[in-house]
Amino acid sequence: GPVNLPTPARVTRIDVTRAQEMYEACMDVVGQGCDIFIATAAVADYRPVVTADHKIKKSTEEVHLTLVKNPDIVAAVAEHDKRPFTVGFAAETRDVVEYASAKLTNKNLDMIATNDVSGQNVGFNSDNNALTVIWPGGHKVLPLASKRQIAKQLIELIAIRYRH
Repeated sequence: GPVNLPTPARVTRIDVTRAQEMYEACMDVVGQGCDIFIATAAVADYRPVVTADHKIKKSTEEVHLTLVKNPDIVAAVAEHDKRPFTVGFAAETRDVVEYASAKLTNKNLDMIATNDVSGQNVGFNSDNNALTVIWPGGHKVLPLASKRQIAKQLIELIAIRYRH
């Protein structure tokens, strides 16, 4: 999505504002052919059926929203005819490894990186993180470190698993 960060060298950035736009952009890129797909975006599971063109002003009436499921982008990539090596992410608050392992299997992923976001010093709003990376038949724990160090370790692990 749109960010206020510089785009790194050798990275093609595609700005989107809606899950459907992200789905379409990902399907286009995968359709053109790519080797590895790393799904790092935390896409909302649901979206409103109807969106307002302007702010909904407060009133005495209740507001009811009808929600529909957004497309599951990483699962769609893993099912694509030109399927790349597909890596998912799972931010969980309990049963972290069990939920991530189920996602790995249910979405037919090659690898999933998961973390427990219930703590205060890792994940969101922190410069540090810790991950458990799971793949069919194995896993590796990346202990608490800076997000930059964790990212480097994760990319190295993806490269190793991709070559197998």
